[in-house]
Amino acid sequence: MATGTDPQATTPAPADRGTAPHGVHGASRAAIPARHLRSDRWWLSPAITAAGLFAFIVYSTWRAFAGDDYYAEPYVSPFYSPCVAQNCVPMKGGANWEIFGAWWGLSPALLILIFPLGFRLTCYYYRKAYYRGFWASPPACAVAEPRAKYTGETRFPLVLQNIHRYFFYFAVIVAGILTYDTVLGFRDEHGRWGHMGLGTLVLLANIALIWAYTLSCHSCRHIVGGRMKHFSRHPVRYRLWGWVSGLNARHMQLAWASLISVAVADFYVYLVASGAFDDPRFF
Repeated sequence: MATGTDPQATTPAPADRGTAPHGVHGASRAAIPARHLRSDRWWLSPAITAAGLFAFIVYSTWRAFAGDDYYAEPYVSPFYSPCVAQNCVPMKGGANWEIFGAWWGLSPALLILIFPLGFRLTCYYYRKAYYRGFWASPPACAVAEPRAKYTGETRFPLVLQNIHRYFFYFAVIVAGILTYDTVLGFRDEHGRWGHMGLGTLVLLANIALIWAYTLSCHSCRHIVGGRMKHFSRHPVRYRLWGWVSGLNARHMQLAWASLISVAVADFYVYLVASGAFDDPRFF
């Protein structure tokens, strides 16, 4: 069947070009002069992805280095918990762990954000998102990337993406601590239990999405149901695997929802802590 992609007809010989072609223009690939044959707005999706991730990077960098307005009893920003430096604002009943003592003079958020950020940066979905959005590797299906050679995740630094499974364990610990912080949100500003404000609902929504995103992780799915030859012999793990698989099918949506919710939760606490907004109390 004729395809109109005869290499002899459309690709100049290596001698004419000075060097042998690589990548999508290699001798073993179809010789299509155009970079792609798509007629739709294929660039829109990676552009939106890049814009969304860039906005979060700018916001989180500002808040991480700010080092203030992250605690308004009983609410604490998810960017700053647990607080492991001595320069933390004392949180009544909160995760105040002065592990690093007084020598740390920068924002305490920088000591803890490496774990949730490391988990997200090595996440399978986020890899796809920023590979396409920022590195154009490739920018979209059936669109060639602007590189002559592709090595994937076999060389440094991308080979470090394989530590994702270990970041998962740290992410579970951080999610557990944020769950504790959410429970503390059922107190008032004097530490008395049995109260709830708008901030409580904000933290509840955030931790629910964080857990859903964390448990929908591919590593979690493998931990729950991987390396089993007979599901019938492990009915509990099989049921859990099916539940995690259902979440895994929505991993992309949960990744974005939890990314937005953690920024909203931090910003809400910032508004209350800075005095720009009074937390409405329901009871």
